Amino acid sequence: MTIPTLLTLKQFNQKHPAFPVGGLRHHIFNESRNGMKEAGVIVRNGRRILINEDKFFAWLELRNA
Repeated sequence: MTIPTLLTLKQFNQKHPAFPVGGLRHHIFNESRNGMKEAGVIVRNGRRILINEDKFFAWLELRNA
């Protein structure tokens, strides 16, 4: 089993500056409507919201296919 790369919004933005924190928050707020929830992109641990990096880019590819 491979361990997924989970990043906070700030860490994700620092690693991938093309995705601003505000835009990520918008996607997370609408996760049930935009398919992020079904794709398993968001991981919640208490109040902390983490992004599964691999699943995020797979979700992005599906949206643009």
